[in-house]
Amino acid sequence: MEAVPHPGGPLRGVRVASDRASLAAARATLASPVGLVPTMGALHAGHLALIERARRECASVVVSIFVNPTQFGPGEDFERYPRTLEADLRACETSGVDLVFAPDVATMYPPGHTTSVDPGVPGTVLEGAARPGHFRGVATVVTILFDLVRPDLAYFGQKDGQQAIVVDRVVRDLGMPVGLVVVPTVRDPDGLALSSRNAYLTPAERASAPVLHRALRAAAEAFERGERDAGRLRSLMREVLSGEPLARPDYVSVADRATLEELATVDGPALLSLAVRFPSVRLIDCWPIG
Repeated sequence: MEAVPHPGGPLRGVRVASDRASLAAARATLASPVGLVPTMGALHAGHLALIERARRECASVVVSIFVNPTQFGPGEDFERYPRTLEADLRACETSGVDLVFAPDVATMYPPGHTTSVDPGVPGTVLEGAARPGHFRGVATVVTILFDLVRPDLAYFGQKDGQQAIVVDRVVRDLGMPVGLVVVPTVRDPDGLALSSRNAYLTPAERASAPVLHRALRAAAEAFERGERDAGRLRSLMREVLSGEPLARPDYVSVADRATLEELATVDGPALLSLAVRFPSVRLIDCWPIG
């Protein structure tokens, strides 16, 4: 099957579907198992690691590229979010992706669309508390993508740890026939987790931004040395963050990895996570322990 036309013309090595009919036609030709890598584009090495993992484990790989308006709140960066479709398609071609689904908003949310998916309590804490409605948007778009693409496996990055937990809850609660694969975070040499939003950082902010990783690492190393008091782990993260004047923490968390309930004592799988505001951008990161 030839590449589906897209703005800028077809690529020789990757098929591109931009509407539901062309996606269904292309999906019918894919060998199983099919792996899906959902993205909002502006692909970087972290996304490519997801694609590489999917390529190893699946016969066919689909990448979705869609900046989802329902997961952005008022005053957030929906309009300025990086959109680099041509470069993204070239990266997918080079990475051996079989099919790219690059819909517009009307394709994902047809006129009259009113249904949303509420992921419950895991979507209301941490990022959910800071960005009300964010995870409802995430859960809704992922549900639509899973229904349209019908993947056997879907790949998510560990950096967005709460997102992976929320999507896992939705999949289990709704009985979706898809397995989730969470891939370790890809970082720059100084520890900063790769993110499309890193492009917003000024040079001074970029120099400060690795403080997120240093804070997480300090708590993780304390845990490895035997610290189990979650309050102490939170304090360690705050102490490290306080050393960077440009960094203003939104939250630091030590939570149960299944429920995202804040812990007093770490006696099982837990998630260290934080959100930090810089003058130009807000960044998140996390680190599983236990």
